Amino acid sequence: MSTAEVRQRFTSHFADNPTLPHTVVPSASLLLDDPNLLFVNAGMVPFKPYFLGQESAPFQRATSVQKCIRTPDIEDVGKTTRHGTFFEMCGNFSFGDYFKEGAITLAWELVTKSIADGGFGFDESVLYPSVLDGDDEAVHFWKKITGLPDDRIVRLPPKENYWSMGVPGPGGPSSEILIDRGPEYGADRDWDAGDRYLEFWNLVFMQDELSAVRSKSDFDIAGQLPKKNIDTGMGLERVAYLLQGKHNMYETDVMFPVIEKAMALTGRAYGADHGDDVRFRVVADHVRSSLMLINDGVTPGNEGRGYVLRRLMRRAIRSMRLLGCEDRVLPELMPVSRDKMGETYTELHRNWERISTVAFAEEDAFRQTLKSGSQIFDMAAGEVKRAGGTVLDGAKAFQLHDTYGFPIDLTLEMAAEQGLAVDEDGFRRLMSEQRQRAKDDARAKKSAHRDAAAYREIADSIGRKVDFTGYDTTTDEGTVRGLIGVDGVVTSASEGDEIELVLDRTPFYAEGGGQLADTGLIELGNGARLEVLDVQSPITGLISHRVRVVSGEVTPGLGAHAVVDLGRRLAISRAHTATHMVHKAFREALGETATQAGSENAPGRFRFDFSATGAVPTSVMADVEATVNAVILDDLAVQAEYMSQKEAVASGAMALFGEKYGDVVRVVSVGDWARELCGGTHTASSGRLGVIKLLGESSIGSGVRRVEALVGTDAYQFLAREHVLVAQLSEALKARPEELPERVNDLVERLRGAEKEIERVRTAQLLSSAGSIAEAAVDVDGVAVVAARAAGAAAGDVRTLATDVRARFTDRAAVVVLIGDGDGKVSVVTATNEQARARGLSANALLRELAPVVGGRGGGKDDLAQGGGSDASRIDEALALVLALVPGLVAKA
Repeated sequence: MSTAEVRQRFTSHFADNPTLPHTVVPSASLLLDDPNLLFVNAGMVPFKPYFLGQESAPFQRATSVQKCIRTPDIEDVGKTTRHGTFFEMCGNFSFGDYFKEGAITLAWELVTKSIADGGFGFDESVLYPSVLDGDDEAVHFWKKITGLPDDRIVRLPPKENYWSMGVPGPGGPSSEILIDRGPEYGADRDWDAGDRYLEFWNLVFMQDELSAVRSKSDFDIAGQLPKKNIDTGMGLERVAYLLQGKHNMYETDVMFPVIEKAMALTGRAYGADHGDDVRFRVVADHVRSSLMLINDGVTPGNEGRGYVLRRLMRRAIRSMRLLGCEDRVLPELMPVSRDKMGETYTELHRNWERISTVAFAEEDAFRQTLKSGSQIFDMAAGEVKRAGGTVLDGAKAFQLHDTYGFPIDLTLEMAAEQGLAVDEDGFRRLMSEQRQRAKDDARAKKSAHRDAAAYREIADSIGRKVDFTGYDTTTDEGTVRGLIGVDGVVTSASEGDEIELVLDRTPFYAEGGGQLADTGLIELGNGARLEVLDVQSPITGLISHRVRVVSGEVTPGLGAHAVVDLGRRLAISRAHTATHMVHKAFREALGETATQAGSENAPGRFRFDFSATGAVPTSVMADVEATVNAVILDDLAVQAEYMSQKEAVASGAMALFGEKYGDVVRVVSVGDWARELCGGTHTASSGRLGVIKLLGESSIGSGVRRVEALVGTDAYQFLAREHVLVAQLSEALKARPEELPERVNDLVERLRGAEKEIERVRTAQLLSSAGSIAEAAVDVDGVAVVAARAAGAAAGDVRTLATDVRARFTDRAAVVVLIGDGDGKVSVVTATNEQARARGLSANALLRELAPVVGGRGGGKDDLAQGGGSDASRIDEALALVLALVPGLVAKA
């Protein structure tokens, strides 16, 4: 049975159930706005607001096949057949509807029903349900529904069969369906024996309200949830390989074609060598994960989601290199994964141009990193060997990994080739410290769930969403419904306090979608005045105003007159509309791959990030600017309308990757020209923008460019200043504005010519002193030693002078040490001729002793070495040291 058919049978089983029909919910993006998660990592994540009580579920029952990414075990992927990063979780959910009996019935029916009747056809004799030890109710239902004897029901401890999110909130016992794969996979009835009793479906009976969660198995149960819920998760990949008669997910119809392609590219066989098998599995998993992440809008970067994607791609590329393929591999491998995953996720074909552009550019960048990293490694290895060592320092290995993106196993491989070991313990310790910092940060972020309790308390008191009226007005009347202080909900605030305030209705826009929040003033019925500093939406449906109490006292229940700062709102709205227009213009100029990757809409200015493989040509920037200003002159109407997501896409509206949209979406149109899904505020027409001025563009990461721009009054003022500057230059150079570029270029060329002539004269003067410097040589054990200060000379000049002085000694051994102090820096150059090197004198050995004296370091070869320093006061001390060092070096020869 193909993976696609497993997926289809699952959703059909629930959607077509005659007594308990489920709503089929499409997979959400891998990127959701959750402060605790980089990626969706479980099938229930999109439903969290319903389970947490933040929102009311729009359906009683639902089923989905959700895309997921889990990243904590990236290093273990491939080493076992159980670890993977991207996977799909099939789930069915009940929100206060059916509970244990219904969930068990539905699951058992699908698992054991014959293939001919639409089920999976598993043999009941090899299936073992597990329950939480002590959950007698679940045991009762399993026996009643399946007819299995008591010894086929496995009792497991809370560590295995109790589910929680790791924070206070809903939780409950769980029940798994295990399949016995036979004695070749482990001991009889050893439930922890790896793959013998494989769990492929987990049913969570969400019934408890948890408090004081200390660990997965250590928590307090505050009481029962008012509504009991069901959350199940069936691993699509696990069921697929079980039904396909394969040993693991890497051998399924979706994954193995990538391994087959990798075998063809490398000439190696899967199954012949464990080390190679690990690499093949890494390639299959990471190529698919990268494909799906880029499709959902992630671009490679150095932090957050972008860093995870970069790691996955680089591990896949590196694994192919270790398998013997050093050519570009993603253009060969990724289309294979696209074709298999595209059978279900058809957008992979529509988005292929963008996906491939991002992926192939990242591979090219990493290939260059491998090249430069190899050079850095060679230098580090050379230093170890010259010092007589055999172990590359763990800190150096970590620097190669963390700073240069050079993988540790590649460092190990290359070190072994040169007869060196690597301090792996030191490397692992530094990696562990880095991971701990990340965990501490994640743990701190998890407190957001506890903080959300105050917001949920107020949201429950309102009983509905806060009404946002800011699309139609910037002033409104409302009622204070709640106050939040540092420690949670408070009952009052007085002059000077800074708190968060919730109204039942508000015209204030909460920051979101790249648009900055409104500010303004709230006046209460008792005369109190509040300055609005910021506005956020901490949980869905709630709008919270961060305010400073200017005067009076604030208590819940007071009437409120809310006034938005109109000038700021209009300026931000102009910037937001301008962002839409610039986005559209760039896509017209550069193609559909120029997709927005972030933005910030501030008063009078905006920042726009988009996907691009390289710098945007000046001509394109000019064309985009001309296009959007032409649309401004056309004064097109800017309108917002509501429709279903399906209707919005059909109308040509663009949705941004990673944004969360409901079933009903708001579509903002600039005439018939630009259409986007957007919840922000905008101008009434394009003409109200006045003018847009693009300031420039730059790179902010691999495959992402940033444009900064001004709009409205800010753009006019910028252009006015530019005009004054041009007028001043015209007056100074006695040239018309259109002649300025040619006149300035002429001045620059003349200046360069003068600088070259000055440099030539200065170099000639410097070299003219070479003779007198050579004549001042001191004989030390038959070696002519020159140690002199090159006053005012910079690094390049000191090097030139040193080689010239050395060339004057043709008939005897000579050592030349010159130290310059030009440009405020100390430059040290040591040089030896062939006769001196024959006597054991090394320029590099001398430099290692001298550079630290002047507070610096450097390196080079036996004939010439160069370094820098910062302490010019010790130059004479360093020069005096030369005469003391040479006898010892000669004696060692």
